[in-house]
Amino acid sequence: MPESLYQPTTPEISERRKALAPGIHEAFENFSRAVFADGALPEKTKQLIAVAVAHVTQCPYCITGHTKLARRTGAEPEEIMEAIWVAAEMRAGGAFAHSTLALNAMNHSGHTTTGEREP
Repeated sequence: MPESLYQPTTPEISERRKALAPGIHEAFENFSRAVFADGALPEKTKQLIAVAVAHVTQCPYCITGHTKLARRTGAEPEEIMEAIWVAAEMRAGGAFAHSTLALNAMNHSGHTTTGEREP
């Protein structure tokens, strides 16, 4: 079986990432803690948003990590799956909405909407 493109994160990888840019690493960790702290939105809601966004960005590390964090904050499997469905609808909705660009381009291509050439 071929080796996976997405290698597991190990403590050694985490330490190397931190060692190569310690200040930026610390700033990112502080930013992440601030973003996911309870605020106007509770942490659970933020983790559900993160699960949805992770599916749109298709980051396997984020999907795994934020799904586990969502469960730790009390999210039920049904809530997580609904968040994933929201992401799926938004991704598909983007393609649907952007069809406006293609439809407008077709209207200005010298062809009618039925595919026949305009006179």
